[in-house]
Amino acid sequence: MFDTLMILSLTILTVAILLNLFRLVRGPSNADRVQALDAIGINLISGIAIFSVFLHTHAFFELILLIGILSFIGTIAFARFIERGYAIERKR
Repeated sequence: MFDTLMILSLTILTVAILLNLFRLVRGPSNADRVQALDAIGINLISGIAIFSVFLHTHAFFELILLIGILSFIGTIAFARFIERGYAIERKR
């Protein structure tokens, strides 16, 4: 029963990631794209955590932290790009 719930939750998260990918490609605005990318990161983190519990291992915890950090940095970079028009400030 527990394994069936894990597989069901991973399936639902996969569908959520696919729907967020559609929103990422389709738009309509840049803010929607940033929000979809952030939601994909959150769904990936939760999917990896469920998969880790399913396999009874702690091996994926570093990957969860890495995806969380990269998702945060990506969100900040996209927000800065939307606000200023560039993400990295270069010397003049």
